[in-house]
Amino acid sequence: MNRSSEIDPVGRAPLDAGLYSDTSAVDPLRDPSLYANRELSQLDFNFRVLAQAQDPQVPLLERLRFLCISCTNLDEFFEIRAGTLRHAQDLGLVAGPDGLPPAAVLSRIHDRAAELVDAQYECWNTVLRPALNESGVRVLARDNWSAPVAAWLRDYFRDEIMPVLSPLGLDPAHPFPKILNKSLNIVVVLHGRDAFGRDGNLAIVRAPRSLPRIIQVPEEVGGGPTDFVFLSAVLSAFVDELFPGMEVRGAYQFRVTRNSELLVDEEEVDNIALALRDELVGRGYLRAVRLEIAEQCPEPIVRTLLENFDLTENAVYRINGPVNLNRAVQVYDLVQRADLKFPPFQPRPLPGADSMFETVARGDVLLHHPFDAFTPVLEMLRQAADDPNVLAIKQTLYRSGKDSQIVDALVQAARKGKDVTVVVELRARFDEEANLGFADRLQEAGVQVVYGVVGYKTHAKMLLIVRREGARLRRYVHLGTGNYHAGTARQYTDLGLITAHPDIGNDVHLIFQQLSGLAPQLQLKCMLQSPFTLHGGVLRRIEREIAHALDGRPARIVAKMNALNEERVIRALYRASQAGVQIDLIVRGACTLRPGVPGVSENIRVRSIVGRFLEHSRVYWFGNDGEPELFCASADWLERNLLRRVETCFPILDPLLATRIREEALDNYLGDNLNAWLLQADGGYVRVERADGAEPHSAQACLLAKLCA
Repeated sequence: MNRSSEIDPVGRAPLDAGLYSDTSAVDPLRDPSLYANRELSQLDFNFRVLAQAQDPQVPLLERLRFLCISCTNLDEFFEIRAGTLRHAQDLGLVAGPDGLPPAAVLSRIHDRAAELVDAQYECWNTVLRPALNESGVRVLARDNWSAPVAAWLRDYFRDEIMPVLSPLGLDPAHPFPKILNKSLNIVVVLHGRDAFGRDGNLAIVRAPRSLPRIIQVPEEVGGGPTDFVFLSAVLSAFVDELFPGMEVRGAYQFRVTRNSELLVDEEEVDNIALALRDELVGRGYLRAVRLEIAEQCPEPIVRTLLENFDLTENAVYRINGPVNLNRAVQVYDLVQRADLKFPPFQPRPLPGADSMFETVARGDVLLHHPFDAFTPVLEMLRQAADDPNVLAIKQTLYRSGKDSQIVDALVQAARKGKDVTVVVELRARFDEEANLGFADRLQEAGVQVVYGVVGYKTHAKMLLIVRREGARLRRYVHLGTGNYHAGTARQYTDLGLITAHPDIGNDVHLIFQQLSGLAPQLQLKCMLQSPFTLHGGVLRRIEREIAHALDGRPARIVAKMNALNEERVIRALYRASQAGVQIDLIVRGACTLRPGVPGVSENIRVRSIVGRFLEHSRVYWFGNDGEPELFCASADWLERNLLRRVETCFPILDPLLATRIREEALDNYLGDNLNAWLLQADGGYVRVERADGAEPHSAQACLLAKLCA
């Protein structure tokens, strides 16, 4: 399956002239009109998330959570996607397959994001906040504070808030301060003179990160058991107490979003961990990309802020409500109302989890999270740490959380004399600090920590345990589509395989050798690996389906992933559609392929599922003329995953497990008529309408009923 011709002499990029070059100078499938823009497609995903907040069939507090998720997603979008685009614009980078230069994409982003922001606050102000108030969960607006509530909040401000505030007046001696990324700030308009005779003009009040953004009002004061107030409203209401003797003529909350993409030239630094620590110190003060400000703020102040942050006019978003609306998610956590949330569920336990090695030795184990418990993975590690027959443990860690049981087990294993090697990806976005922390802890326990490969993020999810059984060594492997994070295992849908198959075990062993020891090109028996053979392996399987279709045989591709933008894969899918291959893609987020284009993609259908859990599993199924192949992977069909990351793609060799995945993760989702959206040729999405007489079907609800009953 792996060939040396697929790897260049230094092993940095896949090469295959037959698959990667065009046979003619002009390829009609390169037409920019056949490609959507990746950033705009990703941005539109948040409209589908917001639709969950607008859906009256979803429990009320869950709707609030979806609203906050759409806000948090938009923050991250500006921090990463918009920030990167602005950098690309500065560098004069060329347009992508869609033909849109960075400046044009940024302009469209701001227009589309403005629509999303308007929809978010319309949902909050006219739908969710009134509905929550009616249900007894009251988020009190300033003009609705009763006299007792206002008095209590003033005391709270004086006792709990004012002592930690440090207002800064703006004058020639006090220029505009550095504003931390996404921090809550109040710009105050002052009139009069202070104690030193200085004329008041403007002042900035920044809310320290130590202050809670949502304040719960005691029941004896507000009259309700679940009454809340935004910190931003309290600051705006009582900010005058910070400036005695002066008149406050206006107080306007604002928030600036900055580029948060860390740029470390790994080839130019001696120690990536130290370099990353240095970069993290300044992350909160990188280039600004967005300004949110209260809608009633006077135009001169807005212009002053835009000038200070070096932002254009279309980068400002006037907000009708709290600028940090995503903080309302704390209400979800604080309110214990089962009637307003999704029913709780108990993940299915694995029979025989108390003796994982015996269980896996009898046959492969498939875990479909969150419906199947994540505990078997933890148990296998814990048992490996205690088992005197276990000699070595190797694992990749991309995101695992700050208080990770996985890390605890690895530390325990090292302390018990096991040979433990962990490949830690320090550049896991927004988890860099946590990863640096547990990397230090692992090293202190005697674990050999490897920081991956220069220039390639290690995104693969692998665990290898070497155990002596009689006269031989046996390898036990866990491979997954998601991270080793017990928390997200209850919130994301993912697939994991635990196996003792010797060929898969040997493949994983070789990949670990390559990651830690700079080994040369590999000859894997079962698995595909980015950046070497996964891209070409996917393309060859698409070409195989094309050949079947041209020969008049059934040809079919079904794939599930988070995002799709790799141009050569898209062109191959277009050719497959033209040949008559029937293609169904389940793509949660960004998809730059345009389905349903006459003569190009008429046989391609793309759907996105947005439900209770975040869809995260990656599954590729190829019909292969009645001898289907099914793979699970850590990689989406994105350019970065296929060409610039270390990823793994593993076959499901047990026919029963392959059938189970096909039924649960593919067919089940293709039948969803409650949470599915269909991508149109113009790049827009329409919600799937249930056919007359058809039974309602939610893929996630079906799995909950089937696996967690």
